[in-house]
Amino acid sequence: MHLTPSIFKAYDIRGTTPTTLNEGVAEGLGLAFGTQALALGQQQVAVGRDGRLSGPVLAAALVRGLVAAGVEVIDIGMVTTPMLYFAAHTLCASGIQVTGSHNPRDDNGFKMVLAGRAIYGQDIQALRRTMEAEGWQRRAGGSVRTQDVFAAYRERIVGDIHLARPMKIVVDCGNGVAGALAPAVFRALGCEVVELFTEVDGRFPNHHPDPSKPDNLRDVIRVLQHTDAELGLAFDGDGDRLGIVTKDGNTIFPDRQMQLFAQDVLSRVPGGTIVYDVKCTQRLGPAIEAAGGVPLMYKTGHSLIKARMKELDSPLGGEMSGHIFFKERWYGFDDGTYAGARLLEILSRSPDASAVLNALPTSFSTPELNVACAEGEPHRLAAELQALAARAFKAPAQVNTIDGLRVDWPDGFGLIRASNTTPVLVLRFEGHTPEALARIQAEMTGLLRQLKPDAQPGGAQH
Repeated sequence: MHLTPSIFKAYDIRGTTPTTLNEGVAEGLGLAFGTQALALGQQQVAVGRDGRLSGPVLAAALVRGLVAAGVEVIDIGMVTTPMLYFAAHTLCASGIQVTGSHNPRDDNGFKMVLAGRAIYGQDIQALRRTMEAEGWQRRAGGSVRTQDVFAAYRERIVGDIHLARPMKIVVDCGNGVAGALAPAVFRALGCEVVELFTEVDGRFPNHHPDPSKPDNLRDVIRVLQHTDAELGLAFDGDGDRLGIVTKDGNTIFPDRQMQLFAQDVLSRVPGGTIVYDVKCTQRLGPAIEAAGGVPLMYKTGHSLIKARMKELDSPLGGEMSGHIFFKERWYGFDDGTYAGARLLEILSRSPDASAVLNALPTSFSTPELNVACAEGEPHRLAAELQALAARAFKAPAQVNTIDGLRVDWPDGFGLIRASNTTPVLVLRFEGHTPEALARIQAEMTGLLRQLKPDAQPGGAQH
């Protein structure tokens, strides 16, 4: 088994098939993960996969490794990542999803839950060391059984969500795995569903399944214009992120979604702490306070947000990337389908769903921008920027160094942080006016160019 260290990311394992990710790697992961699981008293591990072409072969190899380690595997088949999380909350406490999420079509990877928590960082590096040293243990007694969890998952959502009126929606799954599952959930809730690209096809022939990119929402907008559907929902490749489009074609980004979700959750959990990442709008904190909650800005990373929520017993968390975590009435994991259902529950109380969404406070902002760097350079630059910040930015600017450098002014903010998954700096800027946005972007990029004169911010590439 040849291992490429760079496939072991901050929150998951990800590589290109078959060059850096293949059957040997998958089987080795099964042996290493199975050994760790049994050491923690975990006898059972659920395994699922998304709709990628390499999924069946990699999942079979992963299962072979787990069985060889002595684990009882519960094979739940082709499912969204949230359904794997659901299995790891209802059938057992550990699981692995074979998924490339929204990465290019030849990529694949593994998202993991061990003993009830998403593993990340040093836990993933420990798996790498076990695999490199082949330090796993083979045990007799391993087995595999198949189980369909969709009916239980659907009924759990239908039992929780109550629409005040029926709604007609457009659902675009981009040929990702959500297409096999999400439309049926929304119909079970009483919605009329116009389906777009819901046939699971790992070649992604229509558009890439990443709703954070405006180009991927054009088809939803077109159908909303030409039908009487009132809202568009779009999902990423493995179904853990949600995009929202209004009747008039506006994209409601996740940090604005969080304002609406926080108001709703805090009506039942007054005083709750709502966790969100450093990329989110400056408007979110005041909206949480106004709804009676405690805003807490934290580091970017779905595993990090989940862990912080657990520490604080937080009822809700979210990331600008589109991961929304409901603990109130749900399990605390990110689930695009469930987040969509919660959204519809709120909007069904109003005769005009788009008016509710468009009324959410907003600002002028850039999309996520990336600056390409050499391997290892982003974290060094982020640390150097933090060191410069105190001298560079005076009151009323407020400097936050929890994750890179975020500077808040009374009229907007700027962010420069190191990505934990690719060798890039991530930049985002927001202003209450176009002039404020331009000023903040100029100040922050000017500081960056003191350290990296060739920095050229461009569109984020996933």
